[in-house]
Amino acid sequence: MQKLNFPEYRFRFKNSENKVSIFDRIRKKFIILTPEEWVRQHTVHYLIEEKKYPESLINVEKLIQLNGLNKRYDIIIFNPDGSIFLIVECKSARVKITQEVFDQIARYNLALDSEYLMISNGLDHYYCQMNYTDKQYTFLKDIPDYK
Repeated sequence: MQKLNFPEYRFRFKNSENKVSIFDRIRKKFIILTPEEWVRQHTVHYLIEEKKYPESLINVEKLIQLNGLNKRYDIIIFNPDGSIFLIVECKSARVKITQEVFDQIARYNLALDSEYLMISNGLDHYYCQMNYTDKQYTFLKDIPDYK
C-alpha cells in the first residue's frame, strides 16, 4: 500500500483467499484492505494516538438516513454527551479532494450537526470548524486534541 501523510503506525494484517485484510480496532474485526480502508485505518490511529480521542467515542462506517437515502459515513467522534464532535470523510489516495468531496461531507453534516469536519485522502487533510450561528465554516490547520 501507498505511503501516506501520517505518522507510521503498526497494523495487524491477515491473508485469506488471496485477499489482504487489516484489523480495525474500533469495529474489532478484520476488514478487506482497499485503498480507502488504508486511509481510514491511518486516520483512526491518528485520532487515537496523536489527538488522544478515546476509542469509546469513535464510530466507524455506520449508516445514516439522508433525504430518505441510506448513506455511510467513514468516521465519527462523539462528545461525551452524545452530540457529534467530528465527522471524517476518507478517500483513496488516488481521489483528489475537490469541491464535490467537500459537498459530500457537508450533506452528511446537515443530518449530523458536527462541530468539526475532516476530509483526507491520506496525502492531503482538510479540517474546518462549523459556525451554525453565521452559517459558515472556518478552515483550520488541524483539529483540536481531545480535552
